[in-house]
Amino acid sequence: MSREEPSMGRPSTSTPLPGDTKVLSIGLHPSALDYSRMPDGVDEAVLTARIEAANAALREAGFDAVPCLIDISPDRAEATVREQLQEHAFGLAMIGGGVRMLPENTLLFERLVNLLTEAAPGIRLCFNATPDDTVEALRRWIQA
Repeated sequence: MSREEPSMGRPSTSTPLPGDTKVLSIGLHPSALDYSRMPDGVDEAVLTARIEAANAALREAGFDAVPCLIDISPDRAEATVREQLQEHAFGLAMIGGGVRMLPENTLLFERLVNLLTEAAPGIRLCFNATPDDTVEALRRWIQA
C-alpha cells in the first residue's frame, strides 16, 4: 500500500485537515514545572504570559483550539485530557515541548499519546517546541 492511500478509512499522513478542525492544545500547567532547570529569565509568570499569548495567537489565526493545561502526574494529566475528549471531537492534538522534551516526562508523554490514539481514533498529533511556535505547528497539519 502506498503512503498516499487511506488506511482503514483514516486520512493518509500527508492529507491536510480542514481549516475548521477542532484542536486540543495540551501543555504543562506553568505551576507544574521546576524553574531551577529553566533558562535564566523564565519563571512561572513569564511562561504563563507566553502561553496566554500563544492561545491569543491561535484565536487570531482562526484556529478552533481548546487549551488543556495538565499536571506532571500521568494519572491527573490523563484524567484532564479524557475530560476534554468527552466534551469535544478533536481532529488534531498538539502536545507541547514541556511534555515531550523533558526526560522525566517520558511516561507522561507515552500515556498521552496512547490515550489520544485509543480514545480519539484517527486523531492527528503535532508538536511544538515552545508556546511561541504553536501556530506554525498547527499550520503544518491544518489547511488554511
